[in-house]
Amino acid sequence: MTIRIIYFREFEESRFFSRQFSSPAGLEEQVKNILAGVRERGDKALCAYTEAFDGAKLQPGQLRVSEGECEKAYSQVDAGFLRSLRFAMERIADFHKKQLPNSWFDTDKQGVFLGQLVRPLSRVGIYVPGGAAAYPSSVLMNAVPARIAGVKEIVMVTPPSADGRINVNTIVAAAEAGVTEIYKIGGAQAIAALAFGTESVKPVDKITGPGNIYVTLAKQQVYGRVDIDMLAGPSEIVVVADDTADPCHIAADLLAQAEHDYLSAALLFTPGEALANLVREEIERQLPFLSRKDIASRSLADQGAIVITGNLEKAMELANSFAPEHLELVVENPFCWLTRVQNAGAVFLGPYSPESVGDYLAGPNHILPTGGTSRFFSPLSVDTFLKKSSVISFSREALEDVGEHANRLARAEGLDAHAKAIEKRLGGGS
Repeated sequence: MTIRIIYFREFEESRFFSRQFSSPAGLEEQVKNILAGVRERGDKALCAYTEAFDGAKLQPGQLRVSEGECEKAYSQVDAGFLRSLRFAMERIADFHKKQLPNSWFDTDKQGVFLGQLVRPLSRVGIYVPGGAAAYPSSVLMNAVPARIAGVKEIVMVTPPSADGRINVNTIVAAAEAGVTEIYKIGGAQAIAALAFGTESVKPVDKITGPGNIYVTLAKQQVYGRVDIDMLAGPSEIVVVADDTADPCHIAADLLAQAEHDYLSAALLFTPGEALANLVREEIERQLPFLSRKDIASRSLADQGAIVITGNLEKAMELANSFAPEHLELVVENPFCWLTRVQNAGAVFLGPYSPESVGDYLAGPNHILPTGGTSRFFSPLSVDTFLKKSSVISFSREALEDVGEHANRLARAEGLDAHAKAIEKRLGGGS
């Protein structure tokens, strides 16, 4: 059996609702030591850790990808890939441009001038998984919103392969998306370089992008010195489907999620047994033909489930409680059920909106809250790379009008100097 079929009461009582960000014993201390090593020894530590963890022997002068390497990468990429990359980037940019907020200001007759100043961060670091794999889509999802926000310096870090190189598709994606610096470093040591700086890498203001458990723990530990986007856990999907859904499509979507990682969660919530059984049969039929069938099979067996809910209302209740990264509504009249969604990183409506299209070029960002954190986190966006400053200007007349109230509140808190700072401007106080 590849995936279990259970009823909603068993699901509610299961471990699925107790997802917590945790790490194996001793790993936090190991990450702490890596951060300290880079902070103390700079590039020497980066090179040592890169050799130890990635098998790549690099000297400090080789950590940054050169202009020559970028030019060579363009000569090596497939022309069709470049067309598709640019097509995806245009769609992602069009969506994120709509997110740009404006500074605003307001005034009244007494001379009170208030507002909000919106400014981009100056320098950000984006982490892109690498090594044997290549994720140009993750480059776009990080860098395009940063560029649209107006960030001047976008620094990308990604692990090299054992030969000390970065996949050419990743390099070209970075160049196309506006990345200004690329470094061949990954893992916790890359996060340390971005947070503390080294001889080769200037520190950044914020770090974004998902990585493995070492990266996630490192981001957690440097938070406060720099900002971070979120703590990313294993990827997950919940599909809510009724009998109008095609079991072949649902099975394909669950498998697409399961092939990410052994820890990925792929769940189907459906009212009745008929679709549940058909989807399981389809999973078992499609699975043998996948290149990552071993990963997908283990993921579905350990983390997956088909949950029979009795009705769609219960299915939506469970979905909101689970608060998934991805939520597909493959039901009759899906837009009618959209109003019931409370917690989800991204919502996919109808039979022709697979989560896969969202990973690459639908337009919205694919860097989404996981592990139930869509209860309080949002997807990565242009706003991720912006900061806001409040603007305040009072005339004397306006200060006279509110001064009494401000003084009273200040003295109620025992802060006499606060009150006197107002009184002295108005000719009162000692």
